[in-house]
Amino acid sequence: MSARVLVVDDIPANVKLLEVKLTAEYFDVVTAASGAEALVRIAESQPDIVLLDVMMPGMDGFEVCKRIRSDHGTMHLPVVMVTALSATEDRVRGLQAGADDFLTKPVDDLSLFARVKSLVRLKMMMDELQLRRRTREQFGIVDDEPTLADEDANGAKILIVDDNALVAKRLRESLIDDSHDVEVAATCQEALARASADQHDLIIVSLSLLDDDPLRLCSQLRSNETTRNLPIVIVVDAEDRERLAKGLELGVNDYLPRPVDRNELKARVRTQVRRRRYQERLRDTYHRSISMALHDPLTGIYNRRYLDGHLQSLLTDTTERDKNVTLLIFDIDFFKKINDERGHPVGDAVLKGLAERVADGLRGFDTFARYGGEEFVVVMPETNLATGVMVAERIRAAIAEAPITVEGHGDVAVTASVGVAMARSGETPAALLERADQALYRAKQNGRDRVEADGHAAKATSFSFA
Repeated sequence: MSARVLVVDDIPANVKLLEVKLTAEYFDVVTAASGAEALVRIAESQPDIVLLDVMMPGMDGFEVCKRIRSDHGTMHLPVVMVTALSATEDRVRGLQAGADDFLTKPVDDLSLFARVKSLVRLKMMMDELQLRRRTREQFGIVDDEPTLADEDANGAKILIVDDNALVAKRLRESLIDDSHDVEVAATCQEALARASADQHDLIIVSLSLLDDDPLRLCSQLRSNETTRNLPIVIVVDAEDRERLAKGLELGVNDYLPRPVDRNELKARVRTQVRRRRYQERLRDTYHRSISMALHDPLTGIYNRRYLDGHLQSLLTDTTERDKNVTLLIFDIDFFKKINDERGHPVGDAVLKGLAERVADGLRGFDTFARYGGEEFVVVMPETNLATGVMVAERIRAAIAEAPITVEGHGDVAVTASVGVAMARSGETPAALLERADQALYRAKQNGRDRVEADGHAAKATSFSFA
């Protein structure tokens, strides 16, 4: 895994030492000799992680970290403070400023590389979520999103995994002060079952379990679909560097050295819960926004944007697999007259009612989309032309057999004309749609309320929905 690392320290020898170590592991290294220069380098080089000295003249590391976190463009940039300070209150202060972790000078290689790789993976995930946000904006969906710092970190559901009842009790008592809902599991099997069954915000795993393999539990949590994104914090003895490094390689998010300081515990938990909730909200917003971008807001069915992309993929796949695809295009006869005489709200209600009626008669894997105005398209995979004509006639009959009731405006009788075409090998979506549209045009020319199929008149036989 390669990444760009910004090393910030006012002592050249310290910078050179880290630069040599990181370059030997194929990291791209950028350096800065002061806090002010670090902020310039971040803007210029866009690093993936910052190794930040704490004690610098002028702007110290705490202030640099705060400025990184307060900038919307850099607030997700991982920051590791590299310091000779070892007091717990200094770590807590750094966490409150927004630091992700600490490395104590002289820096141990194993801890350095494990921590850098772990946080770079986090950065990659956050970059992907931010890319999705920009994609959403390209669809014209822009919303005012709170920042990571605005996210509430209280009231989380937390699972502690520890077979020492006294230690687990102390951890739990420290966390319920922040109104967290805290559960305790004494074995890995129990923890995995609970984490898989219930939605948690965080899991804290002790590496001192006597009869279990806690690192295997971490691996299982990362490979399980329901717990893959669940933040994991491990509690580890300070001298157990190899298992700490292994845990970080497995995807553990953070760690607490023993003996666990109460304030550091609460600070690290708040950081992980806040990040978890922010990431989940970004994912939910993305999926909701994509749904909005690909669905017609009036009828709730797919829109033309989705149809164009889906049809292209479907035709490519069916050509390779030698499968049939049949497409129907239909529109409401004399729809303009409905809008002109009864008003656009009635016309909208008719479109919505018609879409509901048609959707009820389609298979789960058929694609139903509003193509534009009063035009609709149905795409039916693994369907030949004869079956497509039958389905088209069912749709036509279902639309015509009963009026659509519009609340406050009574019944509106509607009919539809339908064109049907089956895809040819190697045909483009535009060509298929054009042939179906020509069939629709013939249906209009030949009296409306009828089905025409790619040059052939369809038999006017009614079918009922089963």
